[in-house]
Amino acid sequence: MSAALPLTLTRARWRRLTRVALVLLAVGFVALFLLLPLAVVFTEALRQGLAACLAALAQPDTWAALRLSLAVAAIAVPLNLAFGLAAAWAMTRHRFPGKTLLGALIDLPFSVSPVVSGLVYVLLFGAQGWFGPWLAAHDLKIIFALPGLVLATVFVTLPFVARELIPLMEAQGSEEEEAALTLGASGWQTFLRVTLPNVRWALLYGVLLCTARALGEFGAVSVVSGHVRGLTNTLPLHIEALYNEYDYVGAFAVATLLAGFGLVTLVLKALLERRYGTELAPRAARGATAPRTSP
Repeated sequence: MSAALPLTLTRARWRRLTRVALVLLAVGFVALFLLLPLAVVFTEALRQGLAACLAALAQPDTWAALRLSLAVAAIAVPLNLAFGLAAAWAMTRHRFPGKTLLGALIDLPFSVSPVVSGLVYVLLFGAQGWFGPWLAAHDLKIIFALPGLVLATVFVTLPFVARELIPLMEAQGSEEEEAALTLGASGWQTFLRVTLPNVRWALLYGVLLCTARALGEFGAVSVVSGHVRGLTNTLPLHIEALYNEYDYVGAFAVATLLAGFGLVTLVLKALLERRYGTELAPRAARGATAPRTSP
């Protein structure tokens, strides 16, 4: 009995030490690879004072890049929202040939380099591309213009909404929707009053991630933009242009805008995870067929 007690204490001590070591490792990793670069961005932006930073942010090219980034996100995110809802509905509520292929295609942007996707659009819609002569004949411009930026952004952000909705809708099942249809609700009424409220937090979470990626995308839009300052440069491309011109204060000042978007995204993400997680976990624990309680 007396020999077993020190052994138990030793094991408990090792477990405590292991837990502390893992926590310190995680905190150190986050500090080194996340907090330190973020601090460098703000430090370099303010190196010559707040006035120089604000002057860089007030440049017309910076505002043009900001407007373009917001315009691209404002178009790409609703498109992916509609696609994500439709894809999740099809994947979780229907059986059809090619269902597995659709799931693989949704994940395709995760495995394909954004630069490659941009090159594909250039091959399709560029001046020497498959549809280039037809587009030129009809005075339509996709590459080096807003449509090309939107197409590239839609591709790289395609999975975010769908991949948040599909697991949740699979866990919930279709019993509530079938009950609504049995009681006489139409398809649209069932979707608006049953399906959509049940997935609203996952939908918001996916839209948030999609928006963050759309604002920060560099590789794909770099290929299709043409880097025309004030016209086709988004915020990430404008930062690169300033940095290549050795305007470090300007580059880091504009980078603070993206960093600010990232911090806002992080806060909203944490809030949505908290709300979304508390709604999903109890439901999964009590079974998908149990009635859903209102928040």
